[in-house]
Amino acid sequence: MLELQHPDEREGRITLFVDVVLPLAISKTYSYRVPYELSQQVGIGRRVVVQFGKSRIYTAIILHISQKAPERYEAKYLLDVLDDQPIVREKQLELWEWMSAYYLCTIGEVMNAALPAALKLASETTISANTDPGQGRDELNDKEYLIMDALDISPVLKISDIVKLLGQKTVFPIIKRLFEKGFIQISEELAEKYKPRVRAFIVLNSQFKDPETLPALFEELNKAPKQLDALLAYIQLSRKKLLISKAELLEVSGCGSSALKALVDKEIFLTEEREVSRLAGEEVFLEAAFELSHAQQKALDLIDVAFKEKPVLLHGVTASGKTQLYIRLIEKAMQQNQTVLYLLPEIGLTTQIIARLRLHFGKQVGVYHSRFNDNERAEVWQKMLNGEYKVVVGARSAVFLPFSELGLIIVDEEHETSYKQYDPAPRYHARDTAVYLGQLHGAQVLLGSATPSLESYYNARAGKYGLVTITERFGKAQLPSMQVVSLAEERQKNQVQSYFTGKLLEEVGKALEKKEQVILFQNRRGFTPMLLCRTCGYTPKCIRCDVSLTYHKSTNKLHCHYCGFKEDVITVCPACGSTQIENKGFGTERIEEELSMLLPNARIGRLDLDSTRGKHGFERILADFDEHRLDILVGTQMVAKGLDFGNVSVIGIINADTLINYPDFRAFERAYALLAQVGGRAGRRDTAGKVIIQAYATEHRILKQVLAHDYDDMFMTEVTERKTYKYPPFYRIIKIEVKHKEQSAAFDAANRLALQLRQLLLTDILGPETPLISRVRNYYLHSIMLKIARTGISIAKVKEIVQQAITDFHTNKANKGTIVQVDVDPL
Repeated sequence: MLELQHPDEREGRITLFVDVVLPLAISKTYSYRVPYELSQQVGIGRRVVVQFGKSRIYTAIILHISQKAPERYEAKYLLDVLDDQPIVREKQLELWEWMSAYYLCTIGEVMNAALPAALKLASETTISANTDPGQGRDELNDKEYLIMDALDISPVLKISDIVKLLGQKTVFPIIKRLFEKGFIQISEELAEKYKPRVRAFIVLNSQFKDPETLPALFEELNKAPKQLDALLAYIQLSRKKLLISKAELLEVSGCGSSALKALVDKEIFLTEEREVSRLAGEEVFLEAAFELSHAQQKALDLIDVAFKEKPVLLHGVTASGKTQLYIRLIEKAMQQNQTVLYLLPEIGLTTQIIARLRLHFGKQVGVYHSRFNDNERAEVWQKMLNGEYKVVVGARSAVFLPFSELGLIIVDEEHETSYKQYDPAPRYHARDTAVYLGQLHGAQVLLGSATPSLESYYNARAGKYGLVTITERFGKAQLPSMQVVSLAEERQKNQVQSYFTGKLLEEVGKALEKKEQVILFQNRRGFTPMLLCRTCGYTPKCIRCDVSLTYHKSTNKLHCHYCGFKEDVITVCPACGSTQIENKGFGTERIEEELSMLLPNARIGRLDLDSTRGKHGFERILADFDEHRLDILVGTQMVAKGLDFGNVSVIGIINADTLINYPDFRAFERAYALLAQVGGRAGRRDTAGKVIIQAYATEHRILKQVLAHDYDDMFMTEVTERKTYKYPPFYRIIKIEVKHKEQSAAFDAANRLALQLRQLLLTDILGPETPLISRVRNYYLHSIMLKIARTGISIAKVKEIVQQAITDFHTNKANKGTIVQVDVDPL
């Protein structure tokens, strides 16, 4: 393999060194020497190609530039610079460093989470030949031709394969040229080189646009009815829109491609190929004026005052019109030429919110979330770098975008657990990261919720955040009428059919008679959570996890919700041979099926993780419900996340006990939030709506607080207990999970780490303990919990000690094969 020739050192030359972030879970950055001929091309935030280890090639991001060589090792030369301009801004790099320190992870792990795959290129990246390059290979140079010849033999090649093929390390420029010429496809395409999406549009030849010429044209086409249909469809569509795509005209006219081609051949129609956005809905722009209510205007004025000093928590009841306030704040930011970040907890919520925002701001609104493909994410990233978007709506990963002039951050439904990243690292909370991001940019931060997290509400009560409340619904709409129905009493009266009390079925029936809609909430997906042999008690369990398998009728399989394992449904017990196999419990699938038998004429849909798989699954179901193609929507907590359907009059909670009786210190807070949020979907416009909560523990205080819409009472009760038992918001928590494939090794390693931490720290250390699910993906788990007081102790110092303890732990050979994961502020 040829080695890169480096220039001789010459008098007067300045040798530069760059510290780079590699997309790897390594504990530090590494320095590389800059070849003199590349010294004018390096810059902070640009990508460079580096060799790490003996043969691996990676794209890295420049973090610092200096003239100081590393002391402990001889720096390798970097191999190439990929960018003319930074693709990561300096404030982004500051955010990466803060997240690395705060969440006890490596900056490389932050980089991996932050950058779209299209911006990362490594030895493992694969290329394949484009089946229709649009040109011959005559213009290729020798090396490009050699690569294409190799692709004729092997349909997929890794970058590392091409390095060996050409005998040189710097192959990325050659790969880029082949991609630019359209000869290859790259599995992780570079953002600035993403292939634009092109669509064919149909245009009427200008000589036929004069109304006087159309009758003669109609007469000419009378003998070709399909062609006439296409022309008439075009004229009809052109009254509503300027651009008519070929696909749309074919669909509306039903004329077929041959008729359309004939019109093009006759030069009646012309075809134009135009670059269009991949991002759904970007073509929409309409004006939508509205007036704020007195309560909303008062809240807006208070927010403006509080913004001068601190972030603000907006505590508004469900349907109080928080989105309208957000729009007014966005308008103000845009008038000052500022950028806005609007965070939502769920990808699916963007469907409704984007529609609202684009009514006001059109193409200036961008969307960013994990269901976008590489090209779409790269397109948003590039548009942010170019300053094309003034408002970005996204799920938690949107905090990583390259903002400039960021003036406002909105975190809607800030209480939602979806803002927390669990695996892989960084295990960050997007709400807390957004608050720090606001500090970095000097931006205003607004947190909004009808049921704020206890931590945020405590911060507001303590003066760390401003607190603005809205206690009435928009348009003077009434809060829903809530009723708890006793499952025990109803069963005694024989008033329960399947899983539905007589009261719930009565209210559902009334709603359907009035052509109104119903939402039923059951916080468990699948058909039934477990199968049970009635003879010996055998339950099918996952072979990789310590959990029972959930039966999904849609696939007729048993599923593990932790690792994805599936197996066939058993009809005979493998332990005793009995055929007495019983379904125990119920999930959303079973509720949907049982309800369809009780109400055969009702159109019933289901909203859960299984039914929304696929890029547009969520949007499709919401559209069906919004446009009243469904009467009843059965769903998990997805139905609680800020959705607005004006025709919903009845909400049913199938079993509230499962929310309350959960072994977690946040269980009551979450139960209150879920019940209040689900209930808030009812009667949001003209009617009060009804919420029926089925439960056995009808006297539980949380249910009483929900019925009274008394968030403050719930808050005061919970914080009193949290203070007594040393939980947030009074204490910070760091959870350390120790994993090993051998049970005894996991136990021993966890105890060694816990002992080590107790010797170094005076803070409360609980465990190690075995979690409820003690084995996941063949790893046995043990947890250690640190409780750190918010006063009298440096959290930064504690984190430093924890980090060092874990580093020392891994140097002990006895801990080989052990995985340690740290979760700061776990949920």
